[in-house]
Amino acid sequence: MKINWFPGHMKKALAEIREKLKNIDVVIYVLDGRAPISSINPSLSKLAQDKPILYIFNKVDMSDENRVRELAKNYKNQKCDYLIMNSTAGSWAKIIKQKLLNLTKAKIEKMKNKGIKAVVRSIVVGVPNSGKSTLVNNLCGKAKAITGNRAGVTKQTQWVSIGDNVEICDTPGTLYPNLENQDVAKKLFFIGSIKDEVVADNVELANMLIDMLKIKYPQLLEKRFGNDLTLEGIAKARAFIVSGGELDIERAANAVVDDFRKGRIGKITLD
Repeated sequence: MKINWFPGHMKKALAEIREKLKNIDVVIYVLDGRAPISSINPSLSKLAQDKPILYIFNKVDMSDENRVRELAKNYKNQKCDYLIMNSTAGSWAKIIKQKLLNLTKAKIEKMKNKGIKAVVRSIVVGVPNSGKSTLVNNLCGKAKAITGNRAGVTKQTQWVSIGDNVEICDTPGTLYPNLENQDVAKKLFFIGSIKDEVVADNVELANMLIDMLKIKYPQLLEKRFGNDLTLEGIAKARAFIVSGGELDIERAANAVVDDFRKGRIGKITLD
């Protein structure tokens, strides 16, 4: 089974991002804390490589924060910085705004010397369902961007302002034309960055998720599902029965993935 998802609106979005980056001062790159390495889109990284970048390790409320902090250390240098956060809670506008100003201080100073107040322009990028639009709404203090806990909600770019000197462009979540690394593709599916309809066999993938969690978080898995960590055992424990008395394995598979996505198994980072 090969997982791949690159609909037309993503191709269009990448082209728009490429064009907008010509006039952008700093990139806000939103990563899903449940799979922060896998949620890096090589196509976006290539486009943004000459710009300062603020990496947002989002959804920390559902992630293994210690693991995220360990990975995040690699994303700080002279041109890059990072924040670990949950974009659905708290007010991050001042903190993020200051980070953006710090990353663009050369431009600000240059404009100041000319007697001009600089306006910092930023663009928010990331894979689908990483929380970009929720972050934008948090920054604005109101719901200006369309949000949803599924892939592909934002279909077009939109601009918002933070104060009088920072402008932010929200963009649709994008993947890349060919997901050659299927381990990455599976993790993107597990965190909801790939539409469920794209996958042919959810039972196979649920088994893979169970195997992955047995290695990384066995105690959390057993606490949620019990000692029998097969789909048959989970279906039996939850009384998932179809007509004729057979176990509903597909329903058990959906339950495993859904429990992971909604954080019911625990705080997990797959990378």
